Amino acid sequence: MANFNKVLLMGNLTRDVELRHTQSGMALAKFGMAINRKWSQNGEQKESTCFVDLTAWGRQAELLSQYVKKGSQLFVEGRLEYSTWESQEDGKKRSKLEVVVENFQFMGSGRGGAGGEEGGGSSGGERRSGGGGGARKAAPANEGQAGADVDYGDIPF
Repeated sequence: MANFNKVLLMGNLTRDVELRHTQSGMALAKFGMAINRKWSQNGEQKESTCFVDLTAWGRQAELLSQYVKKGSQLFVEGRLEYSTWESQEDGKKRSKLEVVVENFQFMGSGRGGAGGEEGGGSSGGERRSGGGGGARKAAPANEGQAGADVDYGDIPF
């Protein structure tokens, strides 16, 4: 029987990325995301928010801690991971379901670059986002401005 564990999320960070390093030096980022859902029921507009905890490792963790903060919009591809442990405070069993980031894409502006530019991160240094291996070009901040077309092809993500 086949198994499949894939999660796609787009939302806003609920807190700044917390970057730590393991004893072996591997970067580990923990952060939260809020995903809003709107629908209509009997002519009445309804809205709910789902809060998700996420973990990223390695270079992705470093990039996320450098370029996003609370409120930033992010698209994430990942997998669900279930953890259990015993609480040190009361000895009770605890559990948590979180998303382990496998790939991501910056959304919107606020990265210090031109507005509307998107970038992505992936494991192993390969580029899997954006549909093609060509260099990314940011939309000019002001279309009438000469030389505003910036080449982001040398950025490592």
